[in-house]
Amino acid sequence: QVQVVESGGGLVQAGESLRLSCKTSGDISRIYIMGWYRQVPGPGTQRELLATMTGGVNIHYADSIKGRFTISGDNVKKTLDLQMNSLRPEDTGVYYCNARIIAVGYWGQGTQVTVTS
Repeated sequence: QVQVVESGGGLVQAGESLRLSCKTSGDISRIYIMGWYRQVPGPGTQRELLATMTGGVNIHYADSIKGRFTISGDNVKKTLDLQMNSLRPEDTGVYYCNARIIAVGYWGQGTQVTVTS
């Protein structure tokens, strides 16, 4: 079992920055991919993949956040940060961290990010 905890969300104005942190505990040695997802408010919305880090090295970003968001992590401690710059009102949502072992993904409870115009 793996526990995932996100932190760092908050209320900011457009153009400002936030840094989210994801920490894991439990059987973390087998985690091989971690990622950040976002779920925007509204009926029927799904979690959108923002960025992933595989093996602590390979990084992938969704086109929607390239150039504004960056991820960094510790492949031993299995932590993953999300640095968000130039935030926009449409970035508002709940941000989730996911840690995956083979086919099983573990989610945190999410952290709310609200960006006002």
